[in-house]
Amino acid sequence: MEKPVIAVLDGYTLNPGDLSWAGLEALGSCTIHDRTAPAEVLPRAQGAAIVLTNKVALSSETLRALPQLRYVGVLATGYNVVDTGAARELGIVVTNVPAYSTASVAQLVFALLFELTLHTGHHDRRVRAGAWSASPDFTFRDRPLIELDGRTFGVVGYGRIGAAVTRIAAALGMQVLVHTRSRPEVTAVPVESVDLDTLFRRSDVVSLHCPLTPETRHLVDDARLSLMKPDAYLINTARGPLVDEAALFRALTENRLAGAGLDVLSSEPPPADHPLLAAPRCIITPHVGWGTTAARARLMREVVENVRAFLAGRPRNVVA
Repeated sequence: MEKPVIAVLDGYTLNPGDLSWAGLEALGSCTIHDRTAPAEVLPRAQGAAIVLTNKVALSSETLRALPQLRYVGVLATGYNVVDTGAARELGIVVTNVPAYSTASVAQLVFALLFELTLHTGHHDRRVRAGAWSASPDFTFRDRPLIELDGRTFGVVGYGRIGAAVTRIAAALGMQVLVHTRSRPEVTAVPVESVDLDTLFRRSDVVSLHCPLTPETRHLVDDARLSLMKPDAYLINTARGPLVDEAALFRALTENRLAGAGLDVLSSEPPPADHPLLAAPRCIITPHVGWGTTAARARLMREVVENVRAFLAGRPRNVVA
């Protein structure tokens, strides 16, 4: 049986060179592109039965122009880059990769929170600038240090990542509030299920772990931010548009919020004049929570297994 033609449209972020495509290459005739501009999608996908994409969009118009296409594999959990309605109509199977980055994203949540509360990077820079050497005391600090034990951690969305974050927060001695579409029946640690406004009002830390939908877009807006304590922190490692960024900028500049830790923004990469890049007490990382070596290796394995299962007639992780 002739091996299928496989086109990878944007493989660089998954594999910048430290992983191997050998597993995928064993399944078909592979062409791997680091990046693909919109005008290059059709010529690069033409003739392929299998197309893999991470952030390159596959619209209804594009899918209809690819008559040989039978399978789209998304190299991520979120699959909004593919018009799944058109894919179903055309009989194209679409799969994603859930849960590969759970531990890594949960780890980043607390890396952001620790930097906001302990200012580790800031104090390292001050030490290197000579501030500790010039100190008359054995210790030096020029920002308040916040202990998390006994404080309240609010989790919006109780999927795999939300549950993992909950376990870490509880291990730090924090009380955990959860808001989710369905009440969590079984939890690894004690949690209190509350409505969204109560969570924002009572939490010392609010961490977002819900999907981006029309209902959750700008879930964190002026009204919700006004409910938060002025010494509370907002963490977003989920999707940028969950937060009204103009409202967050106002809350930070007007000192109505202690700080924000963000791994995602509404536009990625952000424009150089994005207001949050200059906002006080706002830590931004460049959408790296998913990108540990371990998480990307799991992602690569799952991508290959998804393709293998499709070719065997038993598709898995199907979203369309």
